[in-house]
Amino acid sequence: MKSLTGTWALVRFTLRRDRLLLPLWVAAVSVVPLATVSGFRTLYPTEEALVTAAEGLGTNPAFRAMFGPVYAPNLGALVAWRASIALVIIAVISLLTVIRHTRVEEDSGRRELVGSTVVGRHAPLTAALIVVVLGDLAVGVVAAAGVMAQGLAVTGSIAFGIQLAAAGIIFAIVGALAAQLTEGAGAARAIGLSVVGFAYALRAAGDAGDTAWLSWVSPIGWVQRLRPFAAEQWWVLLLVAVLGGVVVVGAYALASRRDVGGGVLRPRPGPAVAGPRLGSPLGLAWRIHRGLLYGWTAGLIALGGIYGSVAQGVGDLLKDNPDLARIFERMGGTSATIIDMYLSGVIGVLALFAAAYAVQAALRLRVEEEAQRVEQVLATAVRRPRWTIAHLTFAFGGPAVAMAGAGLGVGITYGAITGDLGGQVPRVLAAALGRLPAVWLLAAIVVALFGVRPRLSSFGWAVYGAVVFITFIGAILQLGQWFMDLSPFTHIPNLPGGEVLALPLVALIAIAASLAAVGVAGFTRRDLG
Repeated sequence: MKSLTGTWALVRFTLRRDRLLLPLWVAAVSVVPLATVSGFRTLYPTEEALVTAAEGLGTNPAFRAMFGPVYAPNLGALVAWRASIALVIIAVISLLTVIRHTRVEEDSGRRELVGSTVVGRHAPLTAALIVVVLGDLAVGVVAAAGVMAQGLAVTGSIAFGIQLAAAGIIFAIVGALAAQLTEGAGAARAIGLSVVGFAYALRAAGDAGDTAWLSWVSPIGWVQRLRPFAAEQWWVLLLVAVLGGVVVVGAYALASRRDVGGGVLRPRPGPAVAGPRLGSPLGLAWRIHRGLLYGWTAGLIALGGIYGSVAQGVGDLLKDNPDLARIFERMGGTSATIIDMYLSGVIGVLALFAAAYAVQAALRLRVEEEAQRVEQVLATAVRRPRWTIAHLTFAFGGPAVAMAGAGLGVGITYGAITGDLGGQVPRVLAAALGRLPAVWLLAAIVVALFGVRPRLSSFGWAVYGAVVFITFIGAILQLGQWFMDLSPFTHIPNLPGGEVLALPLVALIAIAASLAAVGVAGFTRRDLG
């Protein structure tokens, strides 16, 4: 087909560009289940302990909301349950990688340059999907081989590997569709990440309560119901295949209809005369960031509400199982109260989501520069520091709003259930806002890179991935404290219930402010581009 001419040349080119990044994320995602096997063998050395843990985890709404059901009382099923976070991680990586090799290429003008050669219209999209699917399959193969080598059942290991690969592939296809809808990579990422977040929230809500049908609306719920190591349900892969086929056909159909650089959802024409709010860099930044702010805040409020609604049931489970209590202590909780351990753990998870938003908002500086829109603003009387600080208002203030929403979501639902709104909302809100210094530090790293080495700005995602790895895997592997200390979240007080130390918070804020200042100063002095 002429529309696919040059696909394999672009595949080789893409693999060369990602020769470092691709193996890195394959290894990072694959190590999650491998670490989980060894960690659970340490926690539950006997068959009786495994059965007790599986029964408790599988029936508790709070654990089901976080990780899903446990489908069988064996080590493999527990590993698949705890490693379900890898499904979300590989989904996000796959989606963002497809957008980077499609929509970002169009925004930068490189897609038009490539298209001027002997390359078919659909070759770039096809090449991006092939590369990402190969990466997802590599994750599945490595993870399956790894858990199999540790003595888990062959059939279950294969199902587990397929589960990981399927989660990545389905959201890679979602990323391909999102790339056709908008005229900018930022909007495409926002759409794609919203789909991932909505799918996760549906799965969590369905598994936590009596509305199991909600989990069947979510692709993440589908792949979890493949049930590795627990009488595998292979037929659910048909659902993934059908949805993937429909979405990919839609993506190619839309790609055929739109112009290069354009999108199916065209921006609305604005008024002939700009309103007074657009007369300043801050007003323009608000116009650019508001969609992202609304989406992330709404998502964190909803997710916080789900987590808060099941918090009351944690106490009964953990009081009778000290091993599970130790898990939550390693997730960031304290020994003050069992429910406080749970609240601290879920607020830590919500803070990681807010950190992803902070990185995305900070990278908007680089997006505006690469799209050459910043030149038009700076051609006026606006100075560089003023323009930069306007965007930093949302890179730092936006996560604060989102975490406040998340804290209110958890606190209001938990307080309403316990009949203690006045007591729970303030303490949970304070716990959520207490995570902000760590979130700000990740945003500040991106800002510093933007100012000093703008081409490395996207390295902020690698730093974020490392923090996620330390948070979820470091405790399971029982790595040294020096390793855990590499994450800024390790230095945050474990609220509610933990001891508040001012020094770590002040130090994190000071480091974040210094890095942000370096970024502003660097951008003021360097050339654009």
